[in-house]
Amino acid sequence: MKPTLTLLSVIFALFVVLGTLASRADTAPDREIAITIDDLPAGAANGMTAAAITEMTTKLLGTLRAQNVPVVGFVNERKLYFKWGEVDERIRALNLWLDAGFELGNHTYGHTSLNRAGLRDFEDSVIQGESVTRLLLTQHNIKLRYFRHPYLDTGRDLQTRRDAEAFLVGRGYRIAPVTLDAWDWMFGGVYDDAKKRGDTALQQEVVSSYLSYTTTVFSYYEKLSKDLIGYEPKQILLLHANQLEAEHIGELLELIRKRGYRFITLENALSDQAYGLPDTYVGEEGTSWLDHWAITRGQPPLGVPSAPQDMVDRANALPHPQP
Repeated sequence: MKPTLTLLSVIFALFVVLGTLASRADTAPDREIAITIDDLPAGAANGMTAAAITEMTTKLLGTLRAQNVPVVGFVNERKLYFKWGEVDERIRALNLWLDAGFELGNHTYGHTSLNRAGLRDFEDSVIQGESVTRLLLTQHNIKLRYFRHPYLDTGRDLQTRRDAEAFLVGRGYRIAPVTLDAWDWMFGGVYDDAKKRGDTALQQEVVSSYLSYTTTVFSYYEKLSKDLIGYEPKQILLLHANQLEAEHIGELLELIRKRGYRFITLENALSDQAYGLPDTYVGEEGTSWLDHWAITRGQPPLGVPSAPQDMVDRANALPHPQP
């Protein structure tokens, strides 16, 4: 009997080892990510009532608070003044972010592109975009410290880029980079249109397409990170204040957690040494900082995933009011 028992013991031990290895293989890697949300108080603020903005904001912040996800929201103050009779209520909607324990940053007054407007107009828009945001932050004993470039446009030439950076640093800002962007603003426009028309089937199609594209973007840039700098840095995700996120950010957060991410503050993310890498990127269009670093090294990334063409076509077919 002894040989039989010994054989059984070996087989059992082998199964235990294999099971442990399989379990480790199934365990997602330990990753960290900061969430940032642009275009406050709402991306489509020119087409929304203040009450609708408040409702959207309350829903979005409720999910973020319930799931203990730290966020910095970036403000375009011009959006506070689209309807003069609603200015106070729009400011109160903005203040909901601070009351909920989140932080606000500057995204310029009128979503002003450094590439298109030029340095002087860009600087004016930065200053004009501080007034209400700084006041609200001061009332909550918080310092205005983060800036996000509209369209991620950092300058068409290196001198303009460096001059803009020096200006921002001089006003006490830390630039908030982006490493992950799944174009939720584009999906959001199609979602809003479907919602207005009561097309629930298209709404769900948009959500499914958006989450699928997000997975593709994450997979691509996680691999690029390791190939480029040898590890995955603390990522920074760009989202927007819209109905799509307000109603479905819970599904997005679940997707991100399943990839092994823990949610951290923007301050924590920026402590990663990757954000000190050489960066001389300039171009007509803004892009991920991972692309910045790759292009700076003379290794332009290949095969960057494109958004689903059917959604792009739907978005392009929509009216585009002036911001």
